[in-house]
Amino acid sequence: MATVEFFYDCSSPWTYLAFHRIEEICEAAGAQLAWRPILVGGVFNEVNRSVYEQRAKPVAAKARYYRKDLQDWARAAGLRIGEPPVFPVNSVKAMRGAFVALDAGCISAYSRAVFESYWRDLEDISQEAVLGRILERVGLPAEAFFRQIASPETKARLRESTDLLIRRGGFGSPTVFVDGDDMYFGNDRLSLVEHALRGR
Repeated sequence: MATVEFFYDCSSPWTYLAFHRIEEICEAAGAQLAWRPILVGGVFNEVNRSVYEQRAKPVAAKARYYRKDLQDWARAAGLRIGEPPVFPVNSVKAMRGAFVALDAGCISAYSRAVFESYWRDLEDISQEAVLGRILERVGLPAEAFFRQIASPETKARLRESTDLLIRRGGFGSPTVFVDGDDMYFGNDRLSLVEHALRGR
């Protein structure tokens, strides 16, 4: 059985698109999906600071096309992706929470709720009140959740996952690895992931 590792941060719209398909792709291929929550800002800080330069000095024509391209992809996927008033957002609490959800067996539902809250409903997922509503949707107890995401153990898990992606050559979200060392970056590479899985 092939293994697919999905390194992701819910603060990325392209990652939302990839998340929308990754489980279906793995199920169709009979592959095992391993969720790898990361903090993409940590990746940018370490190996891809050009992202910040592009945000500070955007190319107007490219920015216009970026918005069109994203909406084209969203329509094709049947998703609504808006422009959150808080962008970029501090996703650290939400992504630490992904490990709590992973341990509780509801990582897919939790991640979907975080993505939808931010990209569809345009809510600030850095705020505990917003996270609290997400927890209600997926049935996670809030008191235990907030205690766990503040724990040294959960903080370390997010750092370790982020560092793992960097060590393996990753530079952003989403990044997919097939069977350990076969890396694919970006939502638009999922067709190549499917092709690789067929080859196995």
